[in-house]
Amino acid sequence: MSPRLRVALLVLAGLVLLPGAAEVIAGLPPFGSTIAQYGARINAITPEARHVANMVSAINFDLRGLDTLGEEFMLLAAITGTVVLLRGRRGEGTTGRAMRRPGRAVIPRSEAVVLACRIAGPLTALFGLYVVLHATVTPGGGFQGGVILASGTLLIYLGEGYAGWRDAIRSHWLDALEGGGALLFALCGLAPMLTGAAFMQNILPLGTFRDLFSGGLMLVENLGVALAVTGGFTQLFLEFMEETREADAPEEPGEESA
Repeated sequence: MSPRLRVALLVLAGLVLLPGAAEVIAGLPPFGSTIAQYGARINAITPEARHVANMVSAINFDLRGLDTLGEEFMLLAAITGTVVLLRGRRGEGTTGRAMRRPGRAVIPRSEAVVLACRIAGPLTALFGLYVVLHATVTPGGGFQGGVILASGTLLIYLGEGYAGWRDAIRSHWLDALEGGGALLFALCGLAPMLTGAAFMQNILPLGTFRDLFSGGLMLVENLGVALAVTGGFTQLFLEFMEETREADAPEEPGEESA
C-alpha cells in the first residue's frame, strides 16, 4: 500500500467517525457537573444484588460485562497484530546471541541483582495472585493482577539471563493462556443461554458478602481475564526480547546443520 493511499484511508475513516464522535462529545455532561448519583446508586444496589464488596469488579464483570468482553477481544487483537508484525519480519526462530553495539562493553549481572530478582520474583507472583483472587472483595482483579503476574516474569530475564528466560517462558503456553482466557470469558456469556437465561446472566450461586468466593459467575470471568492478560502481556515481553537477538548466520553451502 502506498503512503498516499494510507493517508486517503485515514482521512476517509476520520470523516466517517467524526460525526459520531462529535455527537458523543456534545452529549457529555457539562464540565464540573455532579455525576456522583451513579456511583451512589451502584453502591446501594450491588452489594445486596451480587454479594460483592468491590464495585469496580461488579461493573466490569456484571453490570457492563458485555463491554468488558469487547475490551478483552480488543486486547487480544492488538497483541495478535503486534506478534504478527514482529514475527513477520524476524520469523519464529530463536537464537541465544544478543546484539552487540560496537564499543559498548557488556557488564555481567552482579550477584546482588540475581539475589534480588530471585527474592522479588516469587513475591511479585504471589502478590499478583492475591490481586486476582480478591477481585470481588478488595480493589484489584484479573486485569491488574494479570499485569503484575506478567511483569514478574521479567525478573526471570533480569536475574537468570536470556537463556533462563527462554527456558521458563514458552510461546505456545502463552498463546494457550491468552486465547483460552478470552474463550473462557466468552463462554461465560454463552453458557447461561443454554439454561434459558440471558447472555452473561449471573446464574451461579452468589456466595456470602465479603467472602473470597462471592460473586458467582464474576469469579469465572475474572479468571478468564487474568489468564488472557497474563498470557498476552508476557507474549509481548517475549516478542520484544526476541527483537534484541541476532539472527542466526546462514549456513555455508555444503555445511551440515548440527
